[in-house]
Amino acid sequence: MLVIHPDECIDCGVCEPECPIEAIKAEEDLPENEQEMVEVNKKYAELWPNITIKKDAPEDAENWNGVPNKYQDHFSKNPGSGDES
Repeated sequence: MLVIHPDECIDCGVCEPECPIEAIKAEEDLPENEQEMVEVNKKYAELWPNITIKKDAPEDAENWNGVPNKYQDHFSKNPGSGDES
């Protein structure tokens, strides 16, 4: 999971088409049941290291596309090691 700090986002929309599973949405376009993710993004953007190098998606990324309740059932508070790809 990647996070974007909502207070640092300038709402340019450049990141939205870059997300292969269309998980990035403008805050005003979030459905009611996803509003909590704004605070999740803010919290973990302040804790996790910044990404400075573009990498390929993890090999199992497509397997996770469309899995229901990913955040509720699979989220880890620990940042990735950076060795996943």
